[in-house]
Amino acid sequence: MPPLRTALLQSSGRTGSVDANLAALDEAAGRAAAAGARLLVCPELFLTGYAIGDAVPELAEPADGPSARAVADLCVRHGLAVHYGYPERSGDTIHNAAKLIGPDGAPLANYRKTHLFGSFEEKWFTPGEDPVVQAELDGVRIGLLICYDVEFPENVRAHALAGTELLLVPTALMHPFPFVAEAVVPVRAFESQLYIAYVNRTGQEGEFDFTGLSCLAGPDGTVRARAGRGEELVVGEADPGLLAASRAANPYLRDRVPGLYGSLVRSRTPRRTSFPPGARTS
Repeated sequence: MPPLRTALLQSSGRTGSVDANLAALDEAAGRAAAAGARLLVCPELFLTGYAIGDAVPELAEPADGPSARAVADLCVRHGLAVHYGYPERSGDTIHNAAKLIGPDGAPLANYRKTHLFGSFEEKWFTPGEDPVVQAELDGVRIGLLICYDVEFPENVRAHALAGTELLLVPTALMHPFPFVAEAVVPVRAFESQLYIAYVNRTGQEGEFDFTGLSCLAGPDGTVRARAGRGEELVVGEADPGLLAASRAANPYLRDRVPGLYGSLVRSRTPRRTSFPPGARTS
């Protein structure tokens, strides 16, 4: 099976302007397709911007709303799949969501962030209830998480056990925590033996200062593609052959002893519901 060529769009777009962000996505999709990519991954809440405050209800859309139809059209025109973050309205609730649309314009998966971080997200979003959401693209099993979700090793391991080969993680990682992109994400890829496409926002957005440093991390613990601090489109490959070889050489999934891990689901520490000014939101 050939590698899945994957493009990572590191950008914060234009805060509060869905039309401008759709135009930026269209332009990036053209560049990604020209580079041979079959998949383009965007940051968390890319369609609206992250620092949208009280505009969340106004900008939220259903999973099959007008923006989804616009993205489907550009997928067909450029011949590649697109994964983008957006605020999803579902009845009376709003979710921090990400949707994957295939090269033929068909919806492949929609994921709602399960681990919300900070007072902003807890005020406006309802956490999702499905920990593992997957789809198939060109024979590769793709899984979806969002930002803070990937910082819990249990989430990534659940995907690995469900057969995920490439995990897409749109994010909004801020200063002063670049070590998540630099160290945590490659370790997650290695310990659970899969690829992780971690795609961040960049620059100043309202009170937030995003770190950039998007990456495609491989199951061997190496970073196959890495962005810098600014606006950038980087391309890398998720290679099923390398994944199979790495899983054979590093048999963490095979050597697990689940009977020893019961305490992981029986204990729970108090959840922090506030954080000091300037702390990270992701």
